Amino acid sequence: MTAAPRVYGLLAEFETPAQIMAAATAVNTAGYRFWDCHTPFAVHGLDKAMGVKRTILPVLVFGAGLTGATIGFCLQAFTNAASFSIWALVWVAGYPFLISGKPLMSVPAWVPVIFELTILLAALSAAGLMLLLNGLPRLSHPLLANARFRRATDDRFYVVIEAKDPKFLRSKTEAFLKSLGAKHIEIVEDR
Repeated sequence: MTAAPRVYGLLAEFETPAQIMAAATAVNTAGYRFWDCHTPFAVHGLDKAMGVKRTILPVLVFGAGLTGATIGFCLQAFTNAASFSIWALVWVAGYPFLISGKPLMSVPAWVPVIFELTILLAALSAAGLMLLLNGLPRLSHPLLANARFRRATDDRFYVVIEAKDPKFLRSKTEAFLKSLGAKHIEIVEDR
């Protein structure tokens, strides 16, 4: 016995960037919360029309980079100055062992390690947090099984309003999308 597929949402097809901009503005103004636009190329201003807010990712990546710099500094301060000084006090009665005439706290010599740890933690956190915040990896998506949606990478523009949206009523949402001038509207099922 197979369960009936549940409705994922409504897919509305548009032909031009101007139409998708107008549709995105109208859907955002109508108060829908769970919807998205899919375009074959970047449409400038679409994020603003959709009401997309800035992400917290840059702040988190900056924090990770700052953490990397702090770890790099503290690691070298401990291994070169604190740890060596403790060893020197215990074994050599407090006489520091200078190497190459550098002081124990030679911060300019530590810059490469501090820089590398800053970049390493910032880059890894940017990639990992981007995947996490985007809900990836996702092995399948209902839109990818839709034959019409395949043109989203070629020459068509789509607005998808998800069924989990509080304002989603199939007949009213379909009528709303038709009023926006959608060339074609169809139900997307989640199998």
